[in-house]
Amino acid sequence: MSSNPNANNVTTLPSTPKPQTSKEVIAANVQLLIEQLEAGHSEGLTAYLTAMGRFHNYSFGNILEIARQMPEATRVAGLYAWNQLGRKVMKGQKGIRILAPMIGTRKKKDTEATADPAVTHKSVLVGFRAAYVFDVSQTEGAELPQFTERTKGEVGAYRERLIDFTIAQGITLEFKESIAPALGMSYGGRIALLPGQAPAEEFSTLVHELAHEMLHKAERRIATTKTVRETEAEAVAFVVSQTIGLDAGRASADYIHLYHGNAALLTESLVVIQKTSALILSAIETAPAAAEQNETTEAVAEVA
Repeated sequence: MSSNPNANNVTTLPSTPKPQTSKEVIAANVQLLIEQLEAGHSEGLTAYLTAMGRFHNYSFGNILEIARQMPEATRVAGLYAWNQLGRKVMKGQKGIRILAPMIGTRKKKDTEATADPAVTHKSVLVGFRAAYVFDVSQTEGAELPQFTERTKGEVGAYRERLIDFTIAQGITLEFKESIAPALGMSYGGRIALLPGQAPAEEFSTLVHELAHEMLHKAERRIATTKTVRETEAEAVAFVVSQTIGLDAGRASADYIHLYHGNAALLTESLVVIQKTSALILSAIETAPAAAEQNETTEAVAEVA
C-alpha cells in the first residue's frame, strides 16, 4: 500500500463539537471549510474533493467527516472488516468518527402496498449512531491485494469506458477542430472535443463537458451563474481525474469567492459535485476489466 506523498503537506482541520445528525455533519463541515478558504487555505477543499473520489460509496456527510479528521486517508473500514481481511488496528490508533444509520421496524399501514401481502412490518430509519472506521495506515497484518498501479498521465481503458458512458447518456460525442482554441464544448446533448489533445487532457476535458451536460440543464442552468457552472464542472473533472491516477493539480481557495460565503450555495455545489463524480466513477470502474478490483473494494469500503 503506497502512502500519500502529500500527506505531510496537508493541514488537518481543527476539531469541532460532534454533530449528531447527517444535516449537522454537513453544516458543520461546510462552515469549517468556508472559514478555512476565507483564510486563504486550500488544503481543506483539496482534501474534500480528493475524498469524494476515494470514498464515493460513502454518504456525502461521511465523506466530509473522513476528509476533516484524516485528509490523508486512502482506504478505510471498520474493525470487523479489517479483521476479516487479516489485519488488526494498531494499539493507540484513534478511529475516524462517522455516522451510521440505525434501522428499525414499524407496522405497515393498510394503505402501503408491498410485493408480499404477508409482510406486516417495514424497515425505517430511526436515527444515526456514531461509528468508527480506520485507515489502512492505522492497521497491520496480512498484505492486501494490490490494485493495478496507475501511472500519472496514463488514462488506459478509462478513456473508452468514459466515452461509452457518455454515449449511454444519449449524448453525441464528436471531434471538431473548429472549436479551437477551446478544448471542449457542450451544447444541448452534444459534446465536441478538440482533436490532438494528450490523453490525460482529453479525458479531463470530456469529464468537464460531461458534467455540464449532467448538471446544467433547465432550471439549474438558469439558477446558477456561468462562473459557478464552470467551477462545478472543473471540480468534477478534478475528482474523477485524480481518482484514476491523473495529476489533477490543486483545488483553489478562490472557489469560495464564487459563493460570497453563502454556506447553502456552497453545500448545494458540493453535493452535486459529489453525486456526479460518484456516478461517473461507478460507471468507469465497474467495467468488466475492473471487476476483480471492485470485489476487493467492497470488503474495504463499508457504506455508511
